[in-house]
Amino acid sequence: MTAPKLPPDPAPGRPARADARRNREKLLAAARTVFATAEGAVPLDAVAREAGVGIGTLYRHFPTREALVEAVYAAELDAVHAAVHTLLADLPPDAALRAWLDRYAAFVAAKRGLLDTLRAGWASGSIATPDTRGRLTAALATLLEAGARTGSLRGDVDPDDVLTLLLGLFLATPTGGAPHRVGPLLDLIVDALRPRPGD
Repeated sequence: MTAPKLPPDPAPGRPARADARRNREKLLAAARTVFATAEGAVPLDAVAREAGVGIGTLYRHFPTREALVEAVYAAELDAVHAAVHTLLADLPPDAALRAWLDRYAAFVAAKRGLLDTLRAGWASGSIATPDTRGRLTAALATLLEAGARTGSLRGDVDPDDVLTLLLGLFLATPTGGAPHRVGPLLDLIVDALRPRPGD
């Protein structure tokens, strides 16, 4: 589908209008929902409908499917990373870790609907390759360090090993496979990270 001709964007350096920012956020939220629940390729007009805006508004913010997918992925990764500090401010470290694992599971579900476009974009260079593993490992390190300080989580675990366990879990429970099993398996991982008697 060819993008319609649109009026020029505001001059560089000019802040986006409040309604334009709201539309962009609505589009990102709608795209997360649509991409996470779609069975196949998602038409961009479905994203616009979900956001309650016209297709021209979508193209004004995201001129290509790759631009939309890249923005959704980056926003999701930012949200997963930022959730650590919010959760630690509200919950004990072990409970914050468990809540963060649910947030990470939602990120994985959203990413599945984006994978074909992401892979093609990463291969062609049209989508920047983010340091996803590094950022997720850093988030886990923060949670594990907080738990070690309070004694609610083990202090001898490499956060990259925990991420490897999580990746294996999500590969073993693909969309349509056994999503109801994810919660109990995440519980097992948290239980394995608690100090053992006598530690």
